Amino acid sequence: MKFANILIFLLFIQNCSFDNKTGIWEENDNISNTEKQEVFKDFKTLSSHNDPFEKIINIKKNFKFKLSTPIQNLSWKQTFFNQENNLSNFKYNNLNQVHFKSKKLSKKKISKILYSDDFIITSDTKGDLIIYSIANENSYKFNFYRKKYKNLRKDLNLIVKGDVIYVSDNIGYLYAFDFKRKKILWAKNYKIPFRSNLKIFNNKIAASNQNNNLYFFDIKTGEILRLIPTDQTLVVNKFKSSMSINKNILFYLNTYGSLYSVNLESLRVNWFLNLNSFSKINSSKIFSASQIINNNKNIIVSTDQFTYIIDSKNGNIKNKINFSSKKNLVMSNNYLFLITKNNLLIAMNLENGKIIYSYNLYKTVLKSSKLKKETDIKKLLLVNNFLYIFFNNSKLFKLNARGEKMEEIELPSSISSQPIFVNEYLLYLDKKNKLIILN
Repeated sequence: MKFANILIFLLFIQNCSFDNKTGIWEENDNISNTEKQEVFKDFKTLSSHNDPFEKIINIKKNFKFKLSTPIQNLSWKQTFFNQENNLSNFKYNNLNQVHFKSKKLSKKKISKILYSDDFIITSDTKGDLIIYSIANENSYKFNFYRKKYKNLRKDLNLIVKGDVIYVSDNIGYLYAFDFKRKKILWAKNYKIPFRSNLKIFNNKIAASNQNNNLYFFDIKTGEILRLIPTDQTLVVNKFKSSMSINKNILFYLNTYGSLYSVNLESLRVNWFLNLNSFSKINSSKIFSASQIINNNKNIIVSTDQFTYIIDSKNGNIKNKINFSSKKNLVMSNNYLFLITKNNLLIAMNLENGKIIYSYNLYKTVLKSSKLKKETDIKKLLLVNNFLYIFFNNSKLFKLNARGEKMEEIELPSSISSQPIFVNEYLLYLDKKNKLIILN
């Protein structure tokens, strides 16, 4: 067994070592050989061949959830809501009545919306930044791109701080746009497409490109403050690198499947590990995962095969379970809620790693509902201590924390964008790209 493990490790080193093929330490004069050796000293890789989890587990009759208190959220300034990427327990009036409906915001596809100071901020595949004033019921568009990019589909990553929208894109541009003064503050072309969400901390911007280079930029100028190159992949897939912050630590999951912990004061790597299995690991492995979330103790990652509970301080794996999340993960206090790829609704205790319940979503939880078989899910959210499951049509299901259906809601129109909750209202774009606000 020891010989086999050594052989596997040698094969791993051959595929993702420090040679010119992977370019893992390319273009970084800031990291010494000693630092590289220290970082790789703690490199961990896991392997498992377990079949997907399919077990049905009933909740104990006397079990009671102690969820976080619902919050009255006042803004939504980054794609995944907050620094941790965790979707909180939101307050909602729960009347499900149309409070507001806008004109059509764009003819092009829009997937996500942000909210700041009564403005809806979004972008479309044309590259337009769209700023819509709810108070004045008007909007304007700003397009940064020249004619040579006219026919290129744009994929913009947005984050808002104050009156400024910071944008990275799939061309390689990073720019800052003051949306109230309608003015570009600065713009840089870094040539290589960006492929991650954006994070802002201590007047710095964190972003990653498709080569899995992790950058830290000056928020005032866009100049590079530090570059940490990580494992490259030969195949570019749909998965974007993911970043999540807790206090002064940034957690970064790249498209190769490596998870990094970076100190945001020193901008140096604390530890990292790889979440690909040994049997499949190579430079062309197509890796996918959910957006990573964290709290003070744990980092939660759901890859295409497993869900990991990881100690945020040292990178030790606390738990590795053979199910994968279909959509986003929801964490409240020490509980994790998710819907697996094989349609199990699962609640898990993060402290002891035990599954509280596991039910088939379509055959058990929503059995009596008028729902087409395995309709695509848009989002799982925690609202007023209830689980809200949004579907790609106009269906919304409200469950209690125990996984029992409480209400089936028909929204006034189908959802196109990701839904958000602000000021106890539900906001989303419908299929015609009209803003719908429900109270």
